[in-house]
Amino acid sequence: MGIDRKNSEKYPDPTCYLALSEISRKEKAEKAKSRYTPGFKPLVYICSPYAGDIKTNTDNAKRYCRFAYKNNAIPLAPHLLYPQFMDDENPDERKDGLWMGLVLLNKCNELWVFGANRSSGMQAEIAKAKKHNIFIRYFNSDLKEESENA
Repeated sequence: MGIDRKNSEKYPDPTCYLALSEISRKEKAEKAKSRYTPGFKPLVYICSPYAGDIKTNTDNAKRYCRFAYKNNAIPLAPHLLYPQFMDDENPDERKDGLWMGLVLLNKCNELWVFGANRSSGMQAEIAKAKKHNIFIRYFNSDLKEESENA
């Protein structure tokens, strides 16, 4: 059963909802960590920029995937896959690619966010992960873990 957005009197209570959602997310993360036995590898969604400097951003995404792999995770980076057969310059195909990435995000154990600059696509992925209580980790471009607001 999910967390209700309304209180017991059926009035919207966003503050309580957000607090309970955060508690639920943290409990889920702790539970997930405890089930990460030596043989288990979490499916990790790699959240990093693609548009703009595509060459640099692609190289960085590959580096982030390698980092996840080296840290016993199974990396998933749709922005490395979809541009192989979809045109990111075509607004309809870009929209479809972003949507398909969000579908895949729901299958992941964690979302790893890389870099301080967060594109609109990345922000949508972070919002989706928060909405579905998917554990989120934040890293700078040097692969050092940091807080959400760093």
